[in-house]
Amino acid sequence: MRTVTEMRAAIDDLLKKLGDMKSKCIQEKRDPDSEERTRADSYLDNVKELEGLIALEERTQNTLDRLHETKNAVDKPDPGSESRSRRTEQEQKDRFSSFGEQMASVMQAGLPNGRVDPRLSNTRAASGLGEAVPSDGGFLVQPDFSSELLQDVFETGVLASKCRRIQISGPSNGIKINGVDETSRAASRSGGIIAYWTDEAGEKTDKKPKFRKIELNLHKLTGLCYATDELLDDAAALEGIVREGFNSEFGFQIDNAIFNGDGVARPLGVLQSDSLVSVPKETGQKADTLMAENIIKMYSRRFAAQTGQYAWYYNQNIEPQLYTMSLAVGTGGIPIYMPPGGLSDAPYARIMGLPAIAIEQAQPLGDLGDIVLGNFPKGYLLAEKGGVKSDMSIHVRFIYDESVFRFVLRIDGQPVRASSLTPFKGAEKQGHFISLAARA
Repeated sequence: MRTVTEMRAAIDDLLKKLGDMKSKCIQEKRDPDSEERTRADSYLDNVKELEGLIALEERTQNTLDRLHETKNAVDKPDPGSESRSRRTEQEQKDRFSSFGEQMASVMQAGLPNGRVDPRLSNTRAASGLGEAVPSDGGFLVQPDFSSELLQDVFETGVLASKCRRIQISGPSNGIKINGVDETSRAASRSGGIIAYWTDEAGEKTDKKPKFRKIELNLHKLTGLCYATDELLDDAAALEGIVREGFNSEFGFQIDNAIFNGDGVARPLGVLQSDSLVSVPKETGQKADTLMAENIIKMYSRRFAAQTGQYAWYYNQNIEPQLYTMSLAVGTGGIPIYMPPGGLSDAPYARIMGLPAIAIEQAQPLGDLGDIVLGNFPKGYLLAEKGGVKSDMSIHVRFIYDESVFRFVLRIDGQPVRASSLTPFKGAEKQGHFISLAARA
């Protein structure tokens, strides 16, 4: 007799055949013919029969567990320990011992007439890697491996690890959050909340706060990994290469979207957002230069109460400007970034007391975005739907004896604020993200 796991895998195979048949009819713009209807009825009858067998097996197992617990209640301080132990043992049998082992099983499932490992039935993507075509379906990476991969991706990315992350669950493909619609603090705060002093029995003035909808709709970040036939034979090597490549590339792409994204089928980046504060260059400032005055004026545009959560993010090619940056004192000057011991000592890696971090995604020297003062923990929302999906094809690189793994992560993000903010006193705009204007 087949195990429950094997029967569930058989149901998945039958449903996949039904989905493939339906997709074919949709693509050919026709109804199922008589032979297809007969096969569909047969598949559904088999599914119903298997569901009955699964229900019977589960009922039998539950009855045996209950009777066993009752019989041994006097001798056992924990009546459910043995049944839990059996369930745990079964769960372990239904799990892959390593990510590489699961990838090898995905590879086998992708072969023509390939065997689908019963353990993959627990991770089959319900709606596939495509939203409308079941035959495009893949397998969710086993939850513990998926969590590790996501954690590694966000740790690999410099910016992603600092953002406010939101987990989206269930069937939802996005989330709407109420955000404060605030562009100025001169007359009211938090989008319209106001407090005022009044005399006893004095008249009170009504004021309602304004809100806006922050809408995050998940986009697909897709990665491909080519694996030779020799590599597929070594699960450990396959895992190492896939993990390293997946983490590095996905981490890079997410950071790039957070910094530069245009919001079209990807997150909206800080440089493309209306919330970005752009500080003008100095009068007479030469092209492709960075001056101490630029840094001081950028620093003055932060939200002072959140200072400790800001950091500087810059392109590595501005470092010569940082090392030679100085403030004029009389006819001479004093270095700003240079440590007391000069070039023989390591640099501070801090500007105005805040961390200074070089990132690849920053723009070249002289362009808007070559250096940004940013508060990602407070200023940027990043939503993702837990679970990395994967599938595999042997056809893309067949003549090269290579197979292709595909990974999909669904994610979106945008700055919390829709615009920069006019402070209570003064006209200079402030924000979570401050950049220096282009110096061409």
